[in-house]
Amino acid sequence: MDTYLSALEPFLDHSGRLTALPAKNRKKLTALWYLSQKIEAGRKYTEAEINDLLDKNTTFHDPATLRRELYNKHLLDRTADCRFYWKEQENASFEDFVTKYI
Repeated sequence: MDTYLSALEPFLDHSGRLTALPAKNRKKLTALWYLSQKIEAGRKYTEAEINDLLDKNTTFHDPATLRRELYNKHLLDRTADCRFYWKEQENASFEDFVTKYI
């Protein structure tokens, strides 16, 4: 497991799915980063497809909150009508991402 993910270990099940969205900011950012790494850069997803992807990688099944959080942290982009979602490119480093929001 990557070192930045060691803080997430208590929030991951045996299959690597998030069991909860952490409340503490750094751990929450780590969880969002972790989920963003599951999204293929450059591919457009429908809302249903992105929901399925998020549901497959979590056990608490709250794709609306996760989509909003990923969008707000610029890890996911979307059309104005929220019908399509995508990740523009591979993100900057994890540390740069966390530093931006802490």
